[in-house]
Amino acid sequence: MTSKQWALIAARAANEKKASDIVVLEVQKSLIITDYFVIATGANNRQVDAICDAVEETLRAEAGIKPLGREGRDELTWVLLDYGDFVVHVFQPELREFYRLETLWNDAPIIDLKEAGIQDPVYSERIAKTLGLSGTTD
Repeated sequence: MTSKQWALIAARAANEKKASDIVVLEVQKSLIITDYFVIATGANNRQVDAICDAVEETLRAEAGIKPLGREGRDELTWVLLDYGDFVVHVFQPELREFYRLETLWNDAPIIDLKEAGIQDPVYSERIAKTLGLSGTTD
């Protein structure tokens, strides 16, 4: 499997736990340390934790991979799962708004979530506008 396929599996797993604002960015031309960012939002500590668990379990089951590192699992306001070739960021809304990773890397190509089997992603108005995406908005 490729790092793109792994990132899409992570996005699908996050979506299955009702994450919102899921974005997969191809950052390999801007960063030398990773190929893709998967960015998602969970409404609260419990949902962020569930999203991260689902991402880890699904990637372990479907791709046979585990994260090289984890950060933020104690606070659950921004959790980073580092898989080397891709990084999963799961935020609560306040920190997602503060850090705005999708704006910081706005020159990176956005991967269509339909490739992950996600047909109707949910986007907040700001994320949809920032990324020029259409779809369901809050």
